[in-house]
Formats: sequence, structure tokens, C-alpha cells
Amino acid sequence: MWREWSNQTNQPRTSSLRSAGMARRARSPYLHSSQAPIQRWLQGTLVRNGPGLFSVGETSYQPWFDGMSLIHSFTFKDGEVFYRSKFLKSDTYKKNIAANRIVVTEFGTLAYPDPCKNIFSRAFTYLLNAIPNFTDNNLVNIIRYGEDYYASSEINYINQINPSNLDTVGRVNLRNHIAVNLATAHPHYDEEGNTYNMGTSVMGLTGPKYVIFKVPANATDSAGSKKPALNKLEQVCSIPMRSKLFPSYFHSFGMTENYIIFVEQAFKLDMIRLATAYYRGETWGKCLTYDKDDVTLFHLINRKTGKAVHTKFYGDAFVVFHHINAYEEDGHVVFDLITYEDSGLYDTFYMANLNQDFEKDDNISTPTPISQRFVIPVNADLKSAPKGTNLVKLEGTSATAVQQKDGSLYLTPDKLFEGVELPGINYQYNTKKYRYFYGSKVEWTPKITKVTKVDILTRAYLEWTEEECYPSEPVFVASPGAVEEDDGVILSSVVSLNPKKSAFMLVLDAKTLKEIARASINASVHLDLHGLFIHDQP
Repeated sequence: MWREWSNQTNQPRTSSLRSAGMARRARSPYLHSSQAPIQRWLQGTLVRNGPGLFSVGETSYQPWFDGMSLIHSFTFKDGEVFYRSKFLKSDTYKKNIAANRIVVTEFGTLAYPDPCKNIFSRAFTYLLNAIPNFTDNNLVNIIRYGEDYYASSEINYINQINPSNLDTVGRVNLRNHIAVNLATAHPHYDEEGNTYNMGTSVMGLTGPKYVIFKVPANATDSAGSKKPALNKLEQVCSIPMRSKLFPSYFHSFGMTENYIIFVEQAFKLDMIRLATAYYRGETWGKCLTYDKDDVTLFHLINRKTGKAVHTKFYGDAFVVFHHINAYEEDGHVVFDLITYEDSGLYDTFYMANLNQDFEKDDNISTPTPISQRFVIPVNADLKSAPKGTNLVKLEGTSATAVQQKDGSLYLTPDKLFEGVELPGINYQYNTKKYRYFYGSKVEWTPKITKVTKVDILTRAYLEWTEEECYPSEPVFVASPGAVEEDDGVILSSVVSLNPKKSAFMLVLDAKTLKEIARASINASVHLDLHGLFIHDQP
């Protein structure tokens, strides 16, 4: 039954995230049968990524999301599910394992020089880290560039993997293809198979800027031989930073048929602190700062010309990690985000905080994710429109765009839903008008307890939940020949607090969120972050 959503908050439901199995290591490979038949049309592999190793020797990572990447896969073939997992053999992994201690600094974990080194070697190490040499521990997502697949995070290094056996093929430095120091782990794919992504260039010859680039679906040389698609990478455009010393943090971006949407938020990276962080004994994570009194800038860039829309679009300060979807309708650009009122989410995932008992400590709180819709009337006649009026003409939304005296547009959002993160859609509707999104329900703690489907039109929602079960990010796979947007299945790997209850791959009907099947896994599966479903080639 669909439930109506309201703005009223639920009563706190709390538990320790550590007990949800985040510190467990998966093993590979395993083959298991489903308790109920899985559709035979479901042919392909769900490859997922996330932290899986949290201690090396006597050293441990501080935040959960610093753990070394463990990639696992679920291969669906003829009604059966095959499971395997392997650690990403990054340079970081190799160095840490060889030293039997953490020797590469991560986002929230500082690695100091080996105390056995002499004073000159230690001083040289400090010097090298004045401008951080980023880790290649790519633990966030799986990205497709051309016909190749890469484990990725938010740095210039990515590691190519073989999705069939999860072997690490080798490391790639994006700086060899385009001048970026950071890049997102959430690209977009168009209908031709091209990949769009975005990065930050903080040390380029032309000054710091945000860069949008495109990687073609395939690349061949003059002789017709296939080459890595990254060799044909091209820059779409660059966006100057409003503050050279405080570039905006971004985790994802939006894309419509004609536009790229970049949200330059008030959550920023302090470059001076970053450059001196290692010397002062500070982690990179502590170099992020949130200015609640600042504004958010919304940039619209034409995908074909690379030119930005000159009108200034802005709104109140907030923090955003994930875009849901974006599209164009009747001269408006519509884009939906998961937003937060502050930057406290990262702090929640430090191990010291995860180990606290949320149920017994009323002083512990987790920032609430709010799904919000922004609308830009991109074709509005700004010259003839009266100042101070709302220029949004779309029906069914309370989002506004009010013209200011200087010609800029001040945007206010329409609240769609509350309490859902890790959003996903039927990707065939990416850049198109859509009705549904799926996500992970978060209630007062960082622990994910439910798979949720939200109907944007009616603001109603469905949920799947099971006692002592913690589902991963839901992934939508469309049925063959599907006509309706929600005709397909939802896939989610589920772990349990109960040692007597095996982890399992959950298959839900995307229309009803009713369970279709589950495949038990006789291995200790970890909670992860993001992944990609790779269809079998016909």
C-alpha cells in the first residue's frame, strides 16, 4: 500500500552502525540458489564497491569510508546468482600490506612516516605531503569509460578492473588525459554510451577551475584498432571558481538533454589548510568548511557549446552530495537533489561516533537528508518580467525563481521527501521527465534500514524492510521491452545483525517493492557504497 508522506519527523530509531556488519570481510567465490525463482531475463552482473578493510597491523582507519576498497559482484545467470569479492589491488593497498601498517593518508586518517626512518627521510616525507599525494584507494563507485570499467573515488587516480573476475588491471592517472586534481565518482551516460564527468583543477596554468569532460563510447585508431576510450577524452567546458582559495566540494552533478547542472555550494575546501595539513597533523577532511551564511550558485552549461547561461541563479546555503535526476519541460530546467542543512554527515561516519549507542544517547543526532526540487525558467523573458515576481510557470511544484533587482534569479526549492539517501532511478529516464526514484531510508542514525520508492507526483511512498536487516543502495534493472517507468526489479545486497541470518541478494518488484526472490550468501558480506549493473551482451 502506498503511504502518504508528510513533513512530520518520525520518533528516533537508533542502533550502532558497527553492529550492522560494516567491519566484516567478504570472501570469494560462492554459488547459491535463490529461495524463490529469479526471473531468467535478469542476465548480467551487479558490481559494487565500498570499504572492506579497516585495520592494517596495529593501525586503524578513523572514518568508516577510509577503509580499503573491497569490490564484490553478483552475477545473475539463468535464474541463479554467483557471488565473488576481491580487494582492489591499488598501490595504496600494496604499500599498506607490505608495511603491515597504514602508510598512505586517506580523507580522515593521517599516515605518518615510519618511525624507523632517519630524520632526513622523515623530513622529506613531510615535504612531499605539503601538497598532498592523493591515495588511489578507489572505494566509492564503479565507472564505465568506453568499454572499460574502473573503481573510482574523488581523486585523479582510478583503477581499471575486470568485472568478470574482479581482478585489478592497473592504475590510471586522469591527469595524463586532462588537467584535474579531483574528479567525481558519479558520472552520467548518454544514450550513445558516452560518459560525462566533472573534476576540479586547482593547479592548472590558467588558474583554478571546475572542468567538465566527455569520454566517447569507444575509441579506435586510424587502423581500426580499439584503444582505451580515455585516450579520446575531450573537455566540454571549464567554470571559473568564485573563490580561488575555497573551491566548492561536489560529489555529483546533474545533466539534462541540453545542459550540465553544477551546484557550487557553500561546503568548500580550504586550500591553505590543505596545503599545510600534513605538517600540522590535520587530515584532509578537516580542511572542508561550511559557510551557512553564504549562498549556493547554480551553473547551467550548454552540453553542445560548452557555454554557460549568463544569468546568475542562486539560493540559500545547503550541503548536497547526490543528485537524483534532471530534465527540461516547457522552457524550464528541473533538477532534484538530496540536501542537508549542515555538513555534519561526514562526522557521523567516524568510527568513534559509529560505536556510540544512538538509542541510549539523546545528544547524538544525524543530519536529515531532504529531497528537494529546484526549477530554473531558462527561457523566461527577464527584461519584461517585473522584479520580485516568481517566473516558474510549471504546474505541480512549489519551487520558485524570483527575479532580483540586479537581474539574478533567487531559487527556493519544493520539498519532495525526507529521510532518503543514495537515490537511484530507472536510468532510461535519466535527463528525462520521470515520476519515481528509489533510495535507502535513513531514520536518525547512519544505519540504512529500508528500501524506499517515492512517487514524486503524488508524494506517496512504498517501503521494504525486515527485522535485523540492512539493505544497500537499491539498483533498478528494467524488464525487457518495458514500457512503464517502474517495470523492472530492484536489487539490493542485505546484511544482518543476527549471526544466524545469512547475508542475501534481495530482488524486489520495482512497482510494488514486494519481494520476488532472495539468494543467500554463505560469506560475511560488507555494507558498501555504490555500484553498476552490467548487462550481458546479447
